Amino acid sequence: MDTRTALAVLLAVTLLVGGIATPVAAADVGADTADVGVGTADGGADTADADAAGTCGFPVELTDASGETLRLEDRPERVTTTNPSAAQTMWDIGGRDQVVGVTRYASYLEGADSRTDVSAEFGVSIEEVAGTDPDLVLVPNSTDTEQLEGLRDAGLPVFHLPRAHSIEDIAAKTTTIGRLTGNCEGAAETNAWMNERVQEAQLSVDDGDRPTILYPLGSGYVAAGDTFIDEMLSVAGAENVAARNHTGYPQLSSEVVLQLDPEYVLITDRDTDIVDEEPYASTTAGREGNTIYVDVQWVNQPAPRSVVYTVENVSAQLEAAETTPEPAETEESAVPTDATTTTAGDDGDGDDEGSSSGVGAPGFGPAVAAIALLVTALVARLQGGRRRS
Repeated sequence: MDTRTALAVLLAVTLLVGGIATPVAAADVGADTADVGVGTADGGADTADADAAGTCGFPVELTDASGETLRLEDRPERVTTTNPSAAQTMWDIGGRDQVVGVTRYASYLEGADSRTDVSAEFGVSIEEVAGTDPDLVLVPNSTDTEQLEGLRDAGLPVFHLPRAHSIEDIAAKTTTIGRLTGNCEGAAETNAWMNERVQEAQLSVDDGDRPTILYPLGSGYVAAGDTFIDEMLSVAGAENVAARNHTGYPQLSSEVVLQLDPEYVLITDRDTDIVDEEPYASTTAGREGNTIYVDVQWVNQPAPRSVVYTVENVSAQLEAAETTPEPAETEESAVPTDATTTTAGDDGDGDDEGSSSGVGAPGFGPAVAAIALLVTALVARLQGGRRRS
């Protein structure tokens, strides 16, 4: 193992202990996730029931996951996000024009390249964050204490987001971000869209035996129980075998992986050969070559769009694998796995956030709406067998 690989693995282990998952491919350890599990602290931020009071005004005062209270006198016009799920959430609730800083892991978002990249080799650069002159800095729970305090010592208006254990936690975090940024209506609409799609998926899942799945994160770590990833897999109709006796993001031995014997392995890199390597090669998934592919930004980021895309991609691919396709459909892709938010010809700052395409999520734009429509149609066509109509 060379020095760069050793450092990458060490970084992956450090982040995972803090609750962050990394992709399957060893070459990409720590490259595109920086968000899974968002930390180990369980401090909950106020979810700001502004809608119940019929207001989303300012000033607003909320307590974050570290117990610190942040007061905003006015709606923040300059928001810097230090984790990709917060950036994704801002895009989806109608607040992307407020975002002035993002990390490299949010580069998949349409128009993100026009924002300041505040990334450092590890975490974020406090100087770059300060240079964006933010009215609000959204910080993930996985941020270490030293960096969190460094941001606060720089006089920055920091809000430390709580860990997301579940889809419900993701909805609560979305509500909080909406309240802090003055996008309460967009947050409520986005959560309603996510919850509706989750409920539809749950209703379509057969109560019988579920195919078993395992999500390796690299260096023996996996996504287990009490995580939003486990709940997404369950909603999609699979049983996460790592959740039987483990929680969080534990490191499993080869012997335990062989005992769990998953039927499928979830991957985030099409070129990975993990099912050809031990211990996975000796599992049912390895012997049969069974993998489920989902883009890393969806499965690893606790945000509404990630929930819907992960659930629907996993569900459709499992359904296709578990049923015999009709001959006329054998050349068709089971699910669009290259979904992005980019619209052809759009410079990333267009006014497509208010799209009313019917099935699209609030603020997602026509490209994502089209993807959602395609996924819905394909899932509907593939339903049967182990699913109920």
